[in-house]
Amino acid sequence: KTEPLLPESVPDDTHPIEPSVWDYFTSWFKPRDRRIHLGDFDGTGELTNLPKEPPKIIAPQAPSLRASKPYPLPWRMLLALALGLIAQSLLEPPDQKPTTAIILYIACGLLTIWAVLRQEFRFEVLSPDAKEPPHIKIHLYPLISGMILMVVSFFAFSGNRFTTLNLFLGGMTLLAMLLAFRSGDVRLSAGEAWRRIREQLFKPKLNITITPWHLLLLGVAIVVVYFRFYQLDQVPGEMFSDHAEKLLDVADVLAGQRPIFFPRNTGREAIQMYLTAWIAQTFGTGLSFMSLKLGTALSGLLALPFIYLLGKEVGGKRVGLLAALLCGIAYWPNVISRVGLRFPLYPLFTAPVLYFLVRGLRTGQLRHFILSGIFLGLGLHGYSPMRIIPVVIVIVVGIYLLHAQARGKRLQTITAFVILAVVAFIVFLPLLRYMTEDPQMFAYRAFSRLGTTERDFPGNPILIFLDNLWKALTMFFWKNGEIWVHSIPGRPALDVVSAVLLFMGAVTAFIRYLRERHWLDITLLLLVPLLMLPSILSLSFPDENPSLNRTSAAIVPVFILCALALDAIYRTLIERASGRLGRWIASSFVLFLLAMSLMQNHTLVFDRFKNQFLAGAWNTSQIGLVIRSFANSSGTPESAFVVPYPHWVDTRLVGINAGYPLRDYALWSESFSDTKNLDGPKLFILKVDDQENLQRLLEMYPESNLYRYRSPWEGKDFYGLYTLR
Repeated sequence: KTEPLLPESVPDDTHPIEPSVWDYFTSWFKPRDRRIHLGDFDGTGELTNLPKEPPKIIAPQAPSLRASKPYPLPWRMLLALALGLIAQSLLEPPDQKPTTAIILYIACGLLTIWAVLRQEFRFEVLSPDAKEPPHIKIHLYPLISGMILMVVSFFAFSGNRFTTLNLFLGGMTLLAMLLAFRSGDVRLSAGEAWRRIREQLFKPKLNITITPWHLLLLGVAIVVVYFRFYQLDQVPGEMFSDHAEKLLDVADVLAGQRPIFFPRNTGREAIQMYLTAWIAQTFGTGLSFMSLKLGTALSGLLALPFIYLLGKEVGGKRVGLLAALLCGIAYWPNVISRVGLRFPLYPLFTAPVLYFLVRGLRTGQLRHFILSGIFLGLGLHGYSPMRIIPVVIVIVVGIYLLHAQARGKRLQTITAFVILAVVAFIVFLPLLRYMTEDPQMFAYRAFSRLGTTERDFPGNPILIFLDNLWKALTMFFWKNGEIWVHSIPGRPALDVVSAVLLFMGAVTAFIRYLRERHWLDITLLLLVPLLMLPSILSLSFPDENPSLNRTSAAIVPVFILCALALDAIYRTLIERASGRLGRWIASSFVLFLLAMSLMQNHTLVFDRFKNQFLAGAWNTSQIGLVIRSFANSSGTPESAFVVPYPHWVDTRLVGINAGYPLRDYALWSESFSDTKNLDGPKLFILKVDDQENLQRLLEMYPESNLYRYRSPWEGKDFYGLYTLR
């Protein structure tokens, strides 16, 4: 039921007050009928040109996409888009022209503002928040039981290991708290439950309706799955030392160990290790690079449905679909999902946390707060940058409470937020127990960057923070860092089309916030820097900022802003055109922009990043293949060796690539003589620069054959010295 609203222009019985200069300025960010005109006042504070009769009260209606007649060409919007595309093209390496690009971007921004004010470029109208506050009913007996079980579970998670007992206690604690916070009567008789199950399992017919929207969803799903899994065995094509550490942790899991926190290599949370162990056994990929990459690629893919849902909540289902598509094909999320490290776990859990939080704040339904808390607790077991998310949630809830949409619901919202925190705390409980047992190891990775654990600040920390903030906020358009293992150094984090859409979307969201004062607009904008804080706060190592891994959760608001802008372009063209021809023109224009984005991202991932990574990583797979061939022919896995050399291959990776993942093939020069005790042929792998050790082995084994193995990448040739005995 829609209640008629009285327009602000209708005068009331009170004496009018002459507006200030600020009131006059800000009114021009409002719709035309709500602006203040200087001629409306006679200088004495009295309104002039008042309507003789009060205007009719008309209930607001959603704008229609079907135009009854053609409208003028939206040249301001189109010119802003064109200037933005030219500007961003000038920031593409290697010939970057930042000065000209900045000038063009300023013009793009001004034209975007003008287009918004002239109703040429605007987002879909936000649906109103629910008026009812969250319905909360706390049940005393389950609450007391849950608190007792929480204490027992805390002590049961001792010794840094999961057991059947402590997992059972943790599950019962969560169940008790969910029962304590349940709303309504959820009791169901056994007969009623069986009836419902029987209806679902034994329905005689399945009514399936396929609409064009379903086909569109299927098409988008095929495209993003292709980008996530195409050439997964080749992109990237080599491992580096972090992968060896991960696979050793996975080997511990497969050997029967069940750690809560993995202290190897300065410490890691547990989810990736258990996920990779499950993949290694389920798909038969074993302790391999492919097992790691399958897990992280799947994690990156599973974040997209929640990005779709959050985009749908913000701007409708078309915005959600565009956000998932733009994120699915983008170079940034694709690269971090393919490296095989924990990076995509940050956006994977951040997306549902934000979706259910926003959904809970807008609908007032307690179950959404509870689901947000569950995903928050799980995410804290995934990747250390997730530790910033509790702070982000506090800020988002605070923003909501400060706005008019929270009027009459503030106390209930605070209570729902406390319930969210309690649920997250229970899921986080195992890590909390470990944190009390070994706080230094738990906090080492975070404080080694934020504090002075490893080195002193290289300057004033406040200035470093501000510089890091600027670099992070401009990485979408300028430079995404210099870390070659998960980015293309020196280029923007976004493709040309997505960067321009982000810029136009951010400008429009800010203007809409000034006009409508809706908490969701400012939240969407602030989420971008907030989710990048794990990178921005790298005060001791500012050269590591920006980094695409520690900022990865920012893909959630970034691509939603991009989708809002692209949807606004589509809606504007539909409104300004007439008939079926206009719809085809609008659709073709949007498809053209998407095609530009897709082609550039495809080149970035499957050409530039692929080749750059292989040029930077050592060819341990080639060495492993040589050792495997030797072991399968005249030799054995135990009679092959790799002679270490400074800044050369990680010999553990050689064993993994050779198919012997628990074997380290390093043989130091002082142990050369020990090989004399081994019978049969032997193989020694040496770097071509290691002439000293090569001569020693030739003197020790004069009857040997020396081969030089060529690599397609400069500086990566190696020797294989074969002995007959």
